[in-house]
Amino acid sequence: MCFTAAAWVSPLTSLVSLESKRPEGKEEKAKGSYAFVSLGCAKNLVDSEQMLGLLQLDGYELVADPDGADFVIVNTCGFIEQARDESFATIDEMIGLKKDGRTRGLIVSGCLAERQREDLLKARPEIDSLVGVFGREEITRVADRLLGDLDEQRSVFRPAPIRALLDNNRLRITPSHFAYLKISEGCDRLCTFCAIPRMRGKHATKPIERVITEAKELAADGVRELIVVAQDTTYYGMDLYGEPRLTELLRELEQVKGVDWIRLMYFYPMYVTDELIDVIAGAKQILPYIDMPLQHINDSMLRRMSRRVTRAETEALLSKLRERIPNLTLRTTLITGFPGETDEEFNELVEFVEQQRFDHMGVFTYSFEADTPSGRLADHLPEEVKEERRERLMAAQQPVAFERNQAQLGKRTDIILDQPVEGEHNVWIGRSEADAPDVDGVIYVSGGNTGLRAGDIVRCEIAASHGYDLAAAVVGKPK
Repeated sequence: MCFTAAAWVSPLTSLVSLESKRPEGKEEKAKGSYAFVSLGCAKNLVDSEQMLGLLQLDGYELVADPDGADFVIVNTCGFIEQARDESFATIDEMIGLKKDGRTRGLIVSGCLAERQREDLLKARPEIDSLVGVFGREEITRVADRLLGDLDEQRSVFRPAPIRALLDNNRLRITPSHFAYLKISEGCDRLCTFCAIPRMRGKHATKPIERVITEAKELAADGVRELIVVAQDTTYYGMDLYGEPRLTELLRELEQVKGVDWIRLMYFYPMYVTDELIDVIAGAKQILPYIDMPLQHINDSMLRRMSRRVTRAETEALLSKLRERIPNLTLRTTLITGFPGETDEEFNELVEFVEQQRFDHMGVFTYSFEADTPSGRLADHLPEEVKEERRERLMAAQQPVAFERNQAQLGKRTDIILDQPVEGEHNVWIGRSEADAPDVDGVIYVSGGNTGLRAGDIVRCEIAASHGYDLAAAVVGKPK
């Protein structure tokens, strides 16, 4: 469970091998101008980048300000209520621009469009076109129809593919030195709280050779950190090869020249084999960092969530990972207030968090989803109870996080520089191997060579702790 804030897309993005793909003789004059806002998780961001690339290749001009653009695309998240509220607010803002004559049209794509379909058009008839998750490859035709005032087809929905769509025409939103690498689509897990299979279909693996091709393209474009994402990373390969193949994929990814860091996200507790652990533990480029959303730990809650794992199995796996992967960073996310959660079951979750001392942790309150199995369960809890439990769980994690940061003082570590601090001289925002972008803390880096650039990996000494963030001084030259 993950979503991020709205990201307006600037035309100063990183082009991934697009210029060489532009057809010869393509007219210079833009077909039209558009603004783009990307909402949701990293998987949705990759879809945004693919649509941006296709529009770029077709001759459309990306602009930073929707005010005055020919049209606006909002790639939405529809996962939980908070994410939908953000999507609706952004859509309504663009509808306001359209009513004022400050943009001609509005295209809504992504998970909310896929989930609500024609109901979304009925609720907001000002939307010109809907594009479902798997209609993204037709975004240029949708834009052509919009600017051509053709309204005979207002929605594009395609069935989920049996193999994950390719992501090789991306105009990247992320900084040039890191990128998300989506290795599969959809999910075969039927967790009772989750609508992902409804929106993104069954698990569909991207073949190993295609993943490696995309990784090489990204590396050639200057990417130093690949962040491997999927709805269920450890299930990779099951549908295509008849068995999980994440281990083999990681071995291949380690051979891609130019990539320094490979970060692993969205591990499900099942299918984490000894061989997979050995590959991570012995790798040079694969970071000792695992994001494993556990959601709960009480066995009754896990059964009601249909997680197909027990507390004993989870604790055994966490112990094994920590024992066998040196300097492992573990991140998880949890849910409070799931239907029927008793005080005792919640207290068990708090005690588990205190015992496990996760390096990073996020907590969501349970979101009522009428079209999921959990929506039909009895004993739904009041919102104030869900929120109070979330605050208590975060309060249990806070001293763990602060103590962890204090323990870093005086240590030396490699830090990748993401961006300069605005208004400061030679001060950077960076991350260590233990920090994923957007979801974990940051490290403020100062000193050293004035010629530092975004994407440099520099040796630093941790000098101070500020809550969830750190400060460090450069002690080595950029790598």
